[in-house]
Amino acid sequence: MIKTEICDLLGIEYPIFQGGMAWIADGKLAAAVSNGGGLGIISAMNADAAYVREQIRTARSLTDKPFGVNVMLMSPYVDEVAAILAEEKVPVVTTGAGSPGKYMKAWQDAGIKIIPVVASVALAKMMTRAGASAIIAEGGESGGHVGDLTTMALVPQICDTTDLPVIAAGGIADGRGVAAAFMLGAVGVQLGTRFLVASECGVHQNYKNKVLKAKDIDTITTGRRLGHPVRSLKTPFSRQYAKLEYDSSVSDDTLESMASGALRLAAVEGDEAKGCFLAGQVAAMVKKEQPAAEIIREIFKEAETVLNGATKWVK
Repeated sequence: MIKTEICDLLGIEYPIFQGGMAWIADGKLAAAVSNGGGLGIISAMNADAAYVREQIRTARSLTDKPFGVNVMLMSPYVDEVAAILAEEKVPVVTTGAGSPGKYMKAWQDAGIKIIPVVASVALAKMMTRAGASAIIAEGGESGGHVGDLTTMALVPQICDTTDLPVIAAGGIADGRGVAAAFMLGAVGVQLGTRFLVASECGVHQNYKNKVLKAKDIDTITTGRRLGHPVRSLKTPFSRQYAKLEYDSSVSDDTLESMASGALRLAAVEGDEAKGCFLAGQVAAMVKKEQPAAEIIREIFKEAETVLNGATKWVK
């Protein structure tokens, strides 16, 4: 079985994280991934401290394995959420949308492993100096907020920059992707889109169905005009948004208003007309709904086949 230093650092069986997907990654999904041997992650998104505490306690009621919480550093509730994480002593915190430097000492004092998500070498260097436990290098193939560099280009540069363990994210959905990530220097992977169709994932069935039906060119990146590019599935909403953001007569405020709440409409209500269905470029590789533990075992069985020198991919 594939085991790396990140397994020893975090006390997990497989070197795989489940991405912190807003409105999707709750305590139930995180517990299922952790029980399957990976690191399940709760999304704190823009939620308040009470919600985050509730999800932490849900996860603890369902698993005795390590799990994490992803903190969106632009959240209006980030200060109170950061305090709750220290109080609850969650095993791992991952962060996105900025630098967690303001909160790192309190988290470290609580015994929390801090693993920031980065999309550039500069931020990886900053997080290494700040005392992070590991780094998640996320390429632009991923769903949700994306950077400019691809996973293939970003991961080896991050690995050359830091002595910390590096987790590769973006564009990984099967064992071949895991094997490639290891060859680039990573010691683990983070998957989001693949876990969207985990049986334990509570996202609306319309969302799962759209992922399962996706083809290779069915994602689109919008939001560059506002400086926050986002990758999602092509839908009436995303196509209209893409059209309007290149229309100079449409204000930035109008675009902001249009996007507000669109992810919730997709994830919670399954609204195919107004919802924003975030997904990575690997959506077309996701073929079936299955338990999280089965997803993990299947991926690492495939990875072992590749890493053991198979000359032809075995389906």
